[in-house]
Amino acid sequence: MSAFLDEETRIDPAKQAYVVRILEDSFSLDVFLKLKDKVRILTAGDRFVDVIDTYNPPQGTPAGFRIAYTLREGGVLTADLIRDINCGENGKPRPTNVLFSADVANPYEIETILPLIANVTTNPVIIYDRFLTDPKANADGKFKTREEVIREIARVVGSRADISVELNNPFASDLEILEEVHFFEELIPKYNLVIKVPHVGPLTGNNVRSFAAGSFEKGYDEPTVESAFRPHHIAAMLYDHGYRVNFTLMFESHQIALALQAKPAFINCFVRNRYFVNALLDKKLKCFEVTGDEIYLEELREYMKSQYYLSPRESEISLFEVKRRAQWILHNREWVSDGYNDALDEARAALRQLRAANLPDTRLIICSLAGEQMYALTDKFVVNEAYGDMAGRIVVSVAPDYLAQFTASPEVLAYNKKFFLAAEKEPDERKGNGHAYESDRG
Repeated sequence: MSAFLDEETRIDPAKQAYVVRILEDSFSLDVFLKLKDKVRILTAGDRFVDVIDTYNPPQGTPAGFRIAYTLREGGVLTADLIRDINCGENGKPRPTNVLFSADVANPYEIETILPLIANVTTNPVIIYDRFLTDPKANADGKFKTREEVIREIARVVGSRADISVELNNPFASDLEILEEVHFFEELIPKYNLVIKVPHVGPLTGNNVRSFAAGSFEKGYDEPTVESAFRPHHIAAMLYDHGYRVNFTLMFESHQIALALQAKPAFINCFVRNRYFVNALLDKKLKCFEVTGDEIYLEELREYMKSQYYLSPRESEISLFEVKRRAQWILHNREWVSDGYNDALDEARAALRQLRAANLPDTRLIICSLAGEQMYALTDKFVVNEAYGDMAGRIVVSVAPDYLAQFTASPEVLAYNKKFFLAAEKEPDERKGNGHAYESDRG
C-alpha cells in the first residue's frame, strides 16, 4: 500500500495510527495499475478502527480478519477488516484451507493448541461435565461458573478463533433469546461470537420435560410446523440482527437445504453417530440374512427404539417393517455392505449444497469424531479432488485429546528410540553426563 504514497497521495491524518498498520500490505499488479492514478487519500473505515481498538495487536492487523479496500469518491481508498477465520495475522492465509475447531471448554488446552485452531465449540455439557466439575481439568477449582470459563476462553483466543456458544433455551421467546445473546456479547467480542442454534424436531417448551422424563410419545419425524421450524426462525432472526449462527444438530442430508435458508455461518455434519448406527444396522441385518434367526431383528427393533429411530408407539411394529426401515436408512446414507464406508455422505451432500448456494461465507463443520478410523477417513475426505474448490469451507471439529493421537505413528517411537540410543553413545562435554539427547532434543 505504501506504493501509493507520493506527492499527490496522503494518509488521512485522523486515521494515521491505523493506516500505518497496513502500509506494507501488497496488491496484485492488475489492482495496482487500476488504482495508481486514482488514489488521493488512504484511510481506515470505522470497523477497521473498532477491530484494532478491540484487540489492540502490537502491530499490523489481528488474525481472523481479511483486509479489504474500497475506492470511494474523491480518490479515497478505505481499508476495512472483514471477519474471516481462514486468515492469520495481517490478512495472510492460514497454512491450509482446512480449518480446525476445538471441541473443548478447557482454557488451558485451548491455549496449548491455539496456533492450530480457527474455532472453539462450547456448550453447557462440555463446560460443566468436562471442565468445571473435573478437578484434574479445573486445577485448584479456579473457575466456578460458566461465565468465568467463557470469559477466559475469549481472553485466551483473542482474535484468532471464533467462539460458538449454545443457547440455554431454544424454546424461549425472541426477546429472551436476544437478551441472552447480549449477555454473551459482554463475555465475547462481537467479532468472535457465534450463536449455536440446535434443531429440535418435535420438541417444544411444553413437552421437553416429558421427553426427558421418558413419557414422550411422538417420533422424531412428527413435529408440528411450528416446532420444526422454530430453530430456523431463530437463526434467521439472529442473522437479521447481525449475528452469525452455527446451526447445529444436523445428522441427515435432508436437513441441509432447509437449514441454509436461515443463512447460517456454519452448518454441521455429525459423523460418529451415523457411523456407529450404520455399522450396527448392517451387522444385525447380515446376522439375520446368514442365520434366519429373528432374534437379530428383535435386537434391531430394540436398538432403533433406544436411538429414537422408532417412536414409543412403534415399539411393536413387525420385524418385516424393522428390516425394511433399517435397509432404507443404510441405502439413504450410501452405506455399502462389505465395502468402503466413511459415513461422510452427509458431508458430501453439504458441500454440493454449499457449492450451489448463494452463501459464499457459510462453512461446513465436520464434527463428532471418535475411534481409530474417523479422523483418518475425514482427513482423506477433506483433500479429495472432487471438493478441492470447497476446501476453504471445511472446519474439522475435534476434542484436542482425540486429535492428539493423530500427531504420531508407530515409527515415531521406533525412530526416537534409535535417536536416543545413538545420542547416549556420544559424550556430551557441555553437560558432563553423556545425555546429549535430553540437551539437544528437549
